[in-house]
Amino acid sequence: MNYETIRKYDVSNGEGVRTTIFCTGCEHYCKGCFNEDLWSFDSGKLFTLDTMNTLMNYLDNENIVGMNILGGEPMHPKNIDVIEGIIKGAKRMYPNKTIWLWSGYKLEELVERKDTKNILELIDVLVDGKFELENRDINLKYRGSSNQRVIDMNETRKQKKIVLMEEYNNEMYRTK
Repeated sequence: MNYETIRKYDVSNGEGVRTTIFCTGCEHYCKGCFNEDLWSFDSGKLFTLDTMNTLMNYLDNENIVGMNILGGEPMHPKNIDVIEGIIKGAKRMYPNKTIWLWSGYKLEELVERKDTKNILELIDVLVDGKFELENRDINLKYRGSSNQRVIDMNETRKQKKIVLMEEYNNEMYRTK
């Protein structure tokens, strides 16, 4: 898998100060995508053991509350093995830090795939759905269009139904 960048300190994606990795490669080709330069699987740098060590060292900071995984498309079959390794490593080393993942695939699609099972069991939040330019809403937090969902995966697994973060505090996900 290739990645474009790692933000050591990110406050624009997810709650609190987080470390974010942007993988490359996506075949959704959403019109108006803000990460169109990450569509090519050949762009960016190869994710290596040194990259993994850097990422884990960033997470070791007590001010970092968790990790974000964006793209490109982290859940694309070409990226899935490395993404799973990143998530497993982070959860093993920092079990109290939350992991947010953004995917153009809907949760319903992801649960049908065998290669995503372990990831869906470990992440805390899934922002799902393709960006839709006609549903773009700049007032939404953590997503670009109103069709996308911010899913609390812990509650979803517990209740065995999709539980949206907005159900707990709708105002938290809208800017004023």
